[in-house]
Amino acid sequence: MIITLALITGLRRGELLGLEWHYIDWETGVISVEQSVSLSPGGDAHVKEPKTKGSRRKVAIPSAMLRELQVYRAHKADEFEKIGDRWQGNGRYVVFCHPDGKAFHQERPYLWFREFLKKNGLRYIRFHDLRHTSATLLINQGIYAKVISERLGHGNIGTTMNVYGHVLRTADQSAADKFESVLELKSDAIQHITDEI
Repeated sequence: MIITLALITGLRRGELLGLEWHYIDWETGVISVEQSVSLSPGGDAHVKEPKTKGSRRKVAIPSAMLRELQVYRAHKADEFEKIGDRWQGNGRYVVFCHPDGKAFHQERPYLWFREFLKKNGLRYIRFHDLRHTSATLLINQGIYAKVISERLGHGNIGTTMNVYGHVLRTADQSAADKFESVLELKSDAIQHITDEI
């Protein structure tokens, strides 16, 4: 679930770990990014404000993802029922946590993802690369850079352009190539008219 959500939203690892259930709008399918989990000097996970002012944002998710989250929420509710008074969520109900509600250490997704890739014979990428994959998929679908920038929580569009400039240039070349067939059709039409004259 965390991998799918990372791919679809482009949220940072800490933002995924800081996501609480009440930040998901079940009516509109919008996630509010309001906090992040980071490590304290003692190595414990703690919740803090997002990375930058622009990091506080709303990210829409497709209805299929919303349905998957509802199934996952029912699973987590069962865990909550079983754990009873041993709950250690400290008043927070985060989406991704230990069965007893305790927040995951920030390295947990990375370590789990690394093992998942190895076990399934997949090429190694960092967990953070799921964020880059999300942005690249959106660029290749023709989504405006400004929209992608806002989804990623970049402070300004310049950051997005700097990080994904090479992908945007490739997408731009692909767009230019699409005009090749238009120009060929036009050229053929002109040739046909000239032949008839």
